[in-house]
Amino acid sequence: MTGIGAFIFGCEGTRLTDRERAFFADCQPFGFILFARNLEDSEAIRKLAGDLRSAVGRDVPVLIDQEGGRVQRLAGAPWRDWLPPYDQCALLPREAGIEALRLRYEIIASELRALGIDANCVPVADVATSQTHEILFNRCYSQDPAEVAAYGRAVADGCLRGGVLPVLKHIPGHGRPNADSHLELPVTDAPIEELRASDFVPFRELRDLPMGMTGHVVYSSIDEERPATQSETVIELVRTEIGFDGLLMSDDLSMCALRGGMRERARRSIGAGCDIVLHCNGDMKEMKEVASEAGVCGTSAAARAERAMAARTEASTDIRAAVGKFESIMGALAAE
Repeated sequence: MTGIGAFIFGCEGTRLTDRERAFFADCQPFGFILFARNLEDSEAIRKLAGDLRSAVGRDVPVLIDQEGGRVQRLAGAPWRDWLPPYDQCALLPREAGIEALRLRYEIIASELRALGIDANCVPVADVATSQTHEILFNRCYSQDPAEVAAYGRAVADGCLRGGVLPVLKHIPGHGRPNADSHLELPVTDAPIEELRASDFVPFRELRDLPMGMTGHVVYSSIDEERPATQSETVIELVRTEIGFDGLLMSDDLSMCALRGGMRERARRSIGAGCDIVLHCNGDMKEMKEVASEAGVCGTSAAARAERAMAARTEASTDIRAAVGKFESIMGALAAE
């Protein structure tokens, strides 16, 4: 295969196998994503990240989901544990909350960069509602769209200051359905006018971010049958009405929200307009199917990938100062 593969892959364990090394060298993924199964001690994680890059011979992005709270792949000493984002935001007045969230993700970014991880799948710009499924609710920042946008900007800024690329998710909004897309296909019947007035707002405000991730959600007022990840109509709306022109990846193809085999899932997602697809579980058979069907990045996807990588810069964080400021904000709250 020549060119950059239109996919991000996981791997099986804490060390790269010879079989994986050969496969990745051949198929040339755009990047990789790590999960708890891949994470041992700091030295082993740094080695794994380095080996993944060496396998493809490029300085590819290595991603992780390190939101803090419910979704925190690095948990326990020596890494910091965090409140769920919604809970932290609810504790503080808006301006203090924005500053605390920015500092939080600067600190997280510093921890990630020290391990060779340089992309974090945040901010979660979904607008929470009273119906939001519990798997997502406290991963959100607020039930107010303008607040979600402001908090999301703080999260992205913290990542970038820490030298880590943010990945905006779940475009164009996963907050309404009371369903877990890991297990089933969420559907929202909200009229498009309501979606425009609420769910889409944070994504419009954050449309300049370098990378984004689709949601496996059916928006029946836009496309009655296909989830956003596989809907040309929804992705066209993301590109035009919302105005997101960053690198657009699918959410994990392995999730039960999607139907069909891996070839079909990859084909439908790329065909709908995703630049690249995400496959997380490290299953070699499935990865081969995804690579075969997704192929290499087209001209537009390659240009977006290049722009995204250009946004990856060295950290500018004074980590001691960031930790001190964060602890001061949270400490003042505890003293009240």
